[in-house]
Parts: sequence; C-alpha cells; structure tokens
Amino acid sequence: MQLNKSPYSFSLTSILLVMPFFLWGTAMVAMKGVMPHTTPLFMAGMRLIPAGILVLIVAALSRRAQPQSWQAWAWILLFAIVDGTLFQGFLAAGLVRTTAGLGSVMIDSQPLAVAVLSAWLFKERIGAIGICGLILGVLGISCIGLPIELLNQVATSPLTSQFDLSGLFVRGEWLMLLAALSMAVGTILIPFVTKYVDPVIATGWHMIIGGVPLAIGSFYLESNQWMAITSSDWLAIGYSTIFGSAIAYGLFFYFASKGNLTSLSSLTFLTPVFALLFGSLFLGETLDLLQWCGVSLTLVSILLINQRDYIWSQLTGIPLNIDNSESTSATQPSIVTSTQSTVVVPEE
Repeated sequence: MQLNKSPYSFSLTSILLVMPFFLWGTAMVAMKGVMPHTTPLFMAGMRLIPAGILVLIVAALSRRAQPQSWQAWAWILLFAIVDGTLFQGFLAAGLVRTTAGLGSVMIDSQPLAVAVLSAWLFKERIGAIGICGLILGVLGISCIGLPIELLNQVATSPLTSQFDLSGLFVRGEWLMLLAALSMAVGTILIPFVTKYVDPVIATGWHMIIGGVPLAIGSFYLESNQWMAITSSDWLAIGYSTIFGSAIAYGLFFYFASKGNLTSLSSLTFLTPVFALLFGSLFLGETLDLLQWCGVSLTLVSILLINQRDYIWSQLTGIPLNIDNSESTSATQPSIVTSTQSTVVVPEE
C-alpha cells in the first residue's frame, strides 16, 4: 500500500493515515479537560495501564511471541521507566500548568532531542537542514517556555541581564519539555528493546509496567483522585485510553509497516495543530503573539528535522536512496516510539 497520496485525494486511506495524529492531538485536549477534576499521577496511570492491556490482548490474538529472556524483560523494564513512568508523569503534571495546545507542541519537539542524541551516540548525520531545524526549535521552545520578562531582559541587555530561574521548572511548558526528553531517551532505547522482543509486545508491557509506579504514587501521594470526576470526564478518559492510545497506535503500526515511513513521520506536526485547534474550540485556550511565534518556529523545526534528507535531496538534486535494511531497522523504532504521543508523541 502506498502512502504517497495526492493532497487532493480524500480516500479512506488518506483519512486513516491522518487519524493517529488527530487522535493524539484530541486526546491531549480530552486529558486537559479532565485535569481540574482529578490528579496527575492518577490520570497518567489510567492512560497507560488499560491501554497496555488492550495492546497485549490484540497481540495475543495475533499470536505474537511473549518475551523469552531476562534481557528482554530488563530492556522492557528500563523502557517502561523512561518512556512510561517518566514520560506520562511529566506530561500529566505539565498539563495541570499549561494548555493542551502548547503542551502538545512541547511534547512533539522530541525529534529535536532524538536527532542530537542519535548524532552523539550513533554518529548519525544531522546535516545543514537538520542544524537549521535545531536552531529554530530552540528559538521556538524558548518563546513558548521562557518568561517574557527574561526574554525582554536578554533582548535589551544580553550581557548583564539577571533573572531568578528558581521557579522555571515548575512551569507546565518545561515539565512538558522534560516529558519530551524522556520520550527522546525512550526512542534511543527502542533498537535495543526490539532486538530481544516484538515491538508491539514491548509496547503493551511497557505501558503496564510503566503505569504501576504512577498508580502506586497516586495511592500514597494523592487524594480524592476520582471523587470529582463526572460521567463526561470518564468518557474523556476512556477516549484518551482507547482512541488516543490503543487505536491510534494500531493505525500507526499498520501504516508504518505497509508504507513510506518518511511520509508518515512528516505528519507528526499535525498532532499539535489538532491540539491547538480543538483546545481553542472546546477549552477556550488562547495564545499570545510570542507563543504563536514559538509554536510556528517549533512546528517548522519539527518538519525540517523529520524531512531533512528529503529537503536536502530536493535542494541539491541528489536522489534520496533508502536502503531496505535501513528502512526495516528504522520502522521498528518509529512504531514503538509513537506509543508515547503521545505523543508523544505526542499524545498524547
């Protein structure tokens, strides 16, 4: 099945191709709507554990092999802590203090961190286009997450400006950035995980195992987790778990295994777009001019990072050669990575 469809084609395949990113973006909005009535650790656990059970049920029906060695379980455990517990914990805590749209933008900035970590650890080439994307990404995240007072001081007197940064990391945007960094480290771990275990099985188990510390933390550290949750809130939680996790990931798995992964990854920027749109429609979220500038810069940077090889080939006229072995090895990490956007990823 080809994923390269005409932009004017409204076939069922094209709709389903966009659907995971729509579900991840709207799931962020659904979670944000529930946050005033619950607690972050409880919400994070509810997002992970039921979704992981659903993924394992589907995996069992498709007769996928369960982990067979201690190495497999060790990598799943590490992946669960980083990509499950830390990612979802930071995400839920960040949603308490920021909007769904801005949170989604920060979460989906994780390709920037992945590119840097891959260049450092695996000597992957970033290239000129990728470097431009990284610079724009840093500028965009700064516009979104840094206090306007600090930006004004830096702009007027960059060498002598002083600002109290003690409260910076309690801002929701920076908690979302920590979530994105957790997601990025999880992405780096994926090739090691999939060396020992099926990626779908790893996805299910890492959700369940990663959700357990969140559930325990909620039990001991939080109170009245569900006392104020309304029936519509439970529907929103169910939507985030079933549609924003299990179904969205299932669709992404299918298209990632059947089509052009580069074309699929280029749609990542749609997740924060949907979150911004529906956050404005249903939650009345608004952004100021500086935040819109930051969002625009960040979305462009994500596109440049994801499509840097294709853009470079178009500018230089050098054909983009995709080796089958490389495509296969790249597919597995991307399949499991997307279980975070949850976006992470996204989200996610």
